[in-house]
Amino acid sequence: MSDDVYTGGCGCGAVRYQAEGRPVAQLHCQCTHCRMRSGTGHASYLVFAGTEAVTLTGAVRVWSLKGDSGTDKHHAFCPVCGIPLYVTFAASPGITAIHPGSMDAPERFAPGFVTYGLRGLDWDRLDAGLTVFDAGPTG
Repeated sequence: MSDDVYTGGCGCGAVRYQAEGRPVAQLHCQCTHCRMRSGTGHASYLVFAGTEAVTLTGAVRVWSLKGDSGTDKHHAFCPVCGIPLYVTFAASPGITAIHPGSMDAPERFAPGFVTYGLRGLDWDRLDAGLTVFDAGPTG
């Protein structure tokens, strides 16, 4: 596999994806919504830019809400097993953030920073060497 190709999918195999190119960011997010959706203290993402950076095989379901930034976030998941796969953003239509836990090689995930650190919980201890931003990229 090329260093510029990331593959993954859901738990049951109904949905597969391929992300091409190098991620523009790799991060943990501690916003309220990411904590709730992940069921723990943060969610993790590899972020890809470009409208064709991520391609899918299979159908996903999507649910949306306003994030802490005030803009809509669209969460894609497998309609069969429910595994979350990626997030897109109304304010940045060319950005796709995939969940590293859904990757075929999750060990490739190398987080560089944390967003919404002000919302971090004491029991969610992340790597102390990571840069922590109080809010997200737009706030």
